[in-house]
Amino acid sequence: MSQSNRRRIDRVQDEDFFAELDAVSDNEVRDRRMMCDDLDLELSYYRRMLHGRMDLISFEMRRRAGEEEQSLIEALPRILAEGAYTSSPGLPSRPISFEIPDLPRQGRRIVDKALDGDFIARLHSVEDAELGETQRFLQEVEAEVSRHRRIVHGALDSLQEELTRRYREGSADADELLASE
Repeated sequence: MSQSNRRRIDRVQDEDFFAELDAVSDNEVRDRRMMCDDLDLELSYYRRMLHGRMDLISFEMRRRAGEEEQSLIEALPRILAEGAYTSSPGLPSRPISFEIPDLPRQGRRIVDKALDGDFIARLHSVEDAELGETQRFLQEVEAEVSRHRRIVHGALDSLQEELTRRYREGSADADELLASE
């Protein structure tokens, strides 16, 4: 299978992606970094979509247990707004980008199955057992997407370090970058 036909995450995970990186052209390193940036945006989008679905299922489970008084539709703005910010211990909340990436065509990937389009419409009619199974499935898919995202972040760090090293040592020309834009 040619490199261009492989999934981007598979290319990033391939040991050849970093093999002899110091011999790769500056433009190729930048292209790889740009591919990783695009992939990170896509994976971040998938994570947000998965988290939204998990939040909706959690609410529905609490509603069925009598812990919530509002209907899912009534609570939807609150549920979705609560997921619009993220915070880490010791860090202030920061808004999450809601940029929708240019996604690949829907396919057979597990994330495509997890993000099936009729999710909200059928949520009220899903049996409790299926709701729990769906929650577990979404959590597994989210864990896999997060694992891929960590790999991409590592790749981004390595590519940025390589470019920084080149600029610091004078082997890469920042003016060349500006001329190509």
